[in-house]
Amino acid sequence: MSSTVASPMSAVASSSSGRKSTSFTLELQSMMFSLGDARRPLHETAILVEDIVHTQLINLLQQAAEVSQMRGARVISAEDLLFLMRKDKKKLRRLLKYMFFRDYKSKIVKGIEEDDLLEDKFNSNNTNKRQKLAQDFLNSIDQTGELLAMFEDDEIDDVKQERMERAERQTRAMDSVQYAEFCESRQLSFSKKASKFRDWLDCSSMEIKPNAVAMEILAYLAYETVAQLVDLALLVKQDMTPKAGDPFSHAISATFIQYHNSTEPHLLGQSTGVKTSLDSPENTPPPTPTPPASAGQQHLGKTPSGALGNGGIGQDSTKSKQRKRKKSTAACGMEAQSDAIQPSHIREAIRRYGHKIGPLSPFTSAYRRNGMTFLAC
Repeated sequence: MSSTVASPMSAVASSSSGRKSTSFTLELQSMMFSLGDARRPLHETAILVEDIVHTQLINLLQQAAEVSQMRGARVISAEDLLFLMRKDKKKLRRLLKYMFFRDYKSKIVKGIEEDDLLEDKFNSNNTNKRQKLAQDFLNSIDQTGELLAMFEDDEIDDVKQERMERAERQTRAMDSVQYAEFCESRQLSFSKKASKFRDWLDCSSMEIKPNAVAMEILAYLAYETVAQLVDLALLVKQDMTPKAGDPFSHAISATFIQYHNSTEPHLLGQSTGVKTSLDSPENTPPPTPTPPASAGQQHLGKTPSGALGNGGIGQDSTKSKQRKRKKSTAACGMEAQSDAIQPSHIREAIRRYGHKIGPLSPFTSAYRRNGMTFLAC
């Protein structure tokens, strides 16, 4: 791994070791499914994604606290986060749209008519407080007018469009039960569990704490970080999948091979005593050899142990069926795991994303500090 990526990955290890018991692993698995991963995302992949997102947000909070101190404020507010995101116009435009729709939702809850919603889109009344807050702050730091122009920019978001098309392709082969599960997963977010999210970030121990609007933005950025990790990991997975007739299919990244062949618990900073799945091939006992029936007839004095007791031959057949079921279950589990995003895909995506030159360089963050490449801004 390169030096630019060693810092964030080492920060992941220290973050996971010092974090509280609060965890979003189960929620992250559902989010990853709704964003394009397999129906049952790998638990170890979700743990790695959680560590990366947590590390990113903690570093972002530290940067925002420094900005808040520089302007003499007592809390971390939306202005501090907008200031940190000012260099990435596409992600800032996406955040502004999110803030507008948060105001839009508040108006609907308050029962305002839809015609009024469109009329006062850019009004500076109290019902449009998030939009007004962002507009006033960007107006104070915008010297060229390009930041304010984003409020009137209706350009199609290519990333959002790609995610919607991927979701549409993902649901084509679903039945009603799977589609209901998919829709429920798409509704999950960090903002719906605000108190748990605040505990996850350990905001109570901070000297300068984020206010309510800043917590909304942080929850949005956390979800966007998960979405971007899945986007990049799917690209890596597609790139690593061998294609028939492709003369360049053998040119696989050496770093990916190293991660893929290494012991996953060691790379994740976990103990090697972590139990694997009960249905995995390692935990499936080998079949017990059964002597042929003719041997039992020829040697009456040597009766097989399986034929003794109440079970007899029927017990052997039952065990054989159970072994077959275990083998089929293990095979299905292996197929599901092959379709799911692996931890090696996440690591390779982070490695590529951190490089200034590479296939993912156009998507690399414009904001970098101490070797940490931020995914959200």
